[in-house]
Amino acid sequence: MILIINTSGNGLEFVLGDKHKSIETTRQSLELATATGEFMRECGATWSDLTAIGVVIGPGSFTGIRLGIAYAKGLAMGLNIPVIGVSAFELYLNEYPDAFVAIDSGRNDLFVAAHDIAPCTMDISEIETRQMSYPRTVGHKPFDLMRATKIVADKIAHNDIAPVVPMYLRPSYAEENAKC
Repeated sequence: MILIINTSGNGLEFVLGDKHKSIETTRQSLELATATGEFMRECGATWSDLTAIGVVIGPGSFTGIRLGIAYAKGLAMGLNIPVIGVSAFELYLNEYPDAFVAIDSGRNDLFVAAHDIAPCTMDISEIETRQMSYPRTVGHKPFDLMRATKIVADKIAHNDIAPVVPMYLRPSYAEENAKC
């Protein structure tokens, strides 16, 4: 079984098999471990049932992404199973391969990707022009985390197991405002 963990936005989100749970919280760091264990129990699963852990690597909240990746890596190391990163772009493009993905960054621009555009940031004026080359634009609604299980399984099957690192498309507030 593959456990999927998403801490890239507000709250916590999990997938295991055909089960999905979303938890609203402003205290991700305090609730992640407990909520994961409760979700596993609700699914009737034990830690030894897991064969891999998938974790959303971004884009999204800097702190949430780091928290989710660190937790997933710790679990995977303890269980001696692989941890696989999945980006929000992969989740959208898995469902809509021909789409232009534009996710509000909360900083007057958007995180963008498409099958032929590497993940980056764009301002609204550039997006208005670029998105016209695609039959649809997605990213304004939440992605379907249930798709992550297939993406992780495909990566494992194709031995596409890379180190899991956060997908940062620009410096954090702290880095931008550092006075060195």
